[in-house]
Amino acid sequence: MLDADIVVVGAGAAGLSLVHRLAADARPGAAPSVVLVDPPPGPLRPPRRTWCFWEAGAGRFDRAATASWESLRVHARDGTAVRRHIAPARYKMIRSDDFEALVERDLKDRPGVRRVEATVGAVTGLPDDTVRVAATDAAGAPVDLRARWVYDSRPPGRLPAARTRLLQHFRGWFVRTDRPVFDPEVVDLMDFRTAQPRRGLSFGYVLPTGRHTALVEYTEFGPAPLSTEAYDGALEDYTRRVLRTGPLEVLSTEQGVIPMTDAVFGQRAEDCDRVIRIGVAGGATRGSTGYTFAAVQRQSEAVARALRAGRRPVPPPPHPARARWMDAVLLRALDTGRVDGPDLFFRLFDRVPAGRLLRFLDGQSGPYEDLAVGVRVPVLPMLRTAAELPWVPRRHLSVR
Repeated sequence: MLDADIVVVGAGAAGLSLVHRLAADARPGAAPSVVLVDPPPGPLRPPRRTWCFWEAGAGRFDRAATASWESLRVHARDGTAVRRHIAPARYKMIRSDDFEALVERDLKDRPGVRRVEATVGAVTGLPDDTVRVAATDAAGAPVDLRARWVYDSRPPGRLPAARTRLLQHFRGWFVRTDRPVFDPEVVDLMDFRTAQPRRGLSFGYVLPTGRHTALVEYTEFGPAPLSTEAYDGALEDYTRRVLRTGPLEVLSTEQGVIPMTDAVFGQRAEDCDRVIRIGVAGGATRGSTGYTFAAVQRQSEAVARALRAGRRPVPPPPHPARARWMDAVLLRALDTGRVDGPDLFFRLFDRVPAGRLLRFLDGQSGPYEDLAVGVRVPVLPMLRTAAELPWVPRRHLSVR
């Protein structure tokens, strides 16, 4: 006996987005039964975090957005700034607590959707084309579920083999200043006036929510995370020396690590093609930027659309092959030091029209647009990297 048509493992951005989409987009009277399995409160639950993305017009999660902006700014190391108006798109910021609250409100009293607090262990395909999900609740009691399809958003403990792996690691302060120092009309997307590390690159990231309040992050692309003390020292330097905030109060913090890799993430489990990986585990993170939220929405939409049409609900890769290849070239060029990261990213924002650049960063640009962007980067180092890439072996590298 089936417990549900679909079991979704994990209630982060990917799991919640998929359940929300399935419940909202199903045909009347034909909604699949869904069980969302989330670990009990404790170390296995992901920490609070902030997701950012861009989209044109009203979005399905605007009610959860903390703020949105139509202008992005990038600062070179010497202080030169380029500001880009991105309308009709807006850059949107959603905090995970607000996102979860919105989804819970929308799913309340929805027939066929239930949430179970349990820690998932083995997920096993059965001979009758169903899947068994074995879990334990907070008291240690077994919880066994069976479904036609399982969508697993748990992050991988080990990355697939890759030629290059950098880490985008960061720490952010939600701050309040005594005097009005922030411009609430513009996001500082990359501010390279930070002290640059010996390997990789660093930048400040400012999401203003008012004249006195903002999320200020220090981010590095590099081989390993820093200590909390080192992050706080970098944030202290950035806020005081670069932003000249003066006295400030740190209201809360967030910290994270995002793998930036050219690994190929398989979307189906090796031993059962009815277990589908979604979110980071399913390759939703863009290798060259770390953005994930928009690709998660594409995955969720593809699953819901396939179910409505009676097809196998397996989403296509969230990023096209051409975009993944360009990511691989850029990551290796950065990792080998052949290109200057701050200079490359500043050049892109300075020389490429905003709409084209956003389509490129989202993997939605066509071949002509990709070529138009490519000629704005250091061509010879990138060509050399592209030529050697097929000969670089892939290795397994653990997530730290």
